Amino acid sequence: MEAIAKITSKGQVTIPKKMRDMLGSDVVRFKVEGERIVLEPVRDLGGVFRKYARGRIPFEKEREIAWEKVASEYKEDS
Repeated sequence: MEAIAKITSKGQVTIPKKMRDMLGSDVVRFKVEGERIVLEPVRDLGGVFRKYARGRIPFEKEREIAWEKVASEYKEDS
């Protein structure tokens, strides 16, 4: 499978739906291999993201925690 996409002026590219489904993750890593750039899924939030990880909490739960924090901070400011 292959696809062609345009890079926007902000450096963004839309990954086709079928390929996003194949990734199985919404976090990706870019690697340079010779003259190729490889995009691969990141399923373990190690490395750069390790300080933000809370163990093995599913992404949906992380999002819920973040929204609750934002909502409580918003209420405090009101």
